[in-house]
Amino acid sequence: MVLKDILFISGQGGLFKYISQGRNSVIVESLSDQKRTTISATTKISMLEDISVFSENDDIPLREVFRKIQEKESGGAAIPHKSPDAELKKYFAQVLPDYDKDRVYVSDIRKVVQWYNTLRELGITDFEPPAEEAAEGEAAETEVNDADKAETAPDDAPDMSENQ
Repeated sequence: MVLKDILFISGQGGLFKYISQGRNSVIVESLSDQKRTTISATTKISMLEDISVFSENDDIPLREVFRKIQEKESGGAAIPHKSPDAELKKYFAQVLPDYDKDRVYVSDIRKVVQWYNTLRELGITDFEPPAEEAAEGEAAETEVNDADKAETAPDDAPDMSENQ
């Protein structure tokens, strides 16, 4: 199971797996008890794949945050999500030193830690980007490197921009 199939539904506890889409609803299955339910299409539903955490520089995808927690804990569980606020903030700062402390609330940290522990307990521990996304990133990096090479061409190189 990949993160794009796992949903967070506002107002519902826990995480859900996407099953199907109905006419005006979405059919989901709770990851905790495997019960299927229908959720109105007007309910705020977020795929874990689309969630990111604010940082001082760029937003960090949730999968990357999970990967950093996994590295810190050597694949083990994170601290309990019901830990005191100060302890959660300290832990999150160790995992993600540059997270935006003004825009990331303790309630957000609790969710991230709880979701990580839930996914780990269910055996969902592959937080690598999907193959096509990784390939796109490599292609974009190659284009940037090619552009850098073009910009650093020697000054005595012939000018190929005009037809002579």
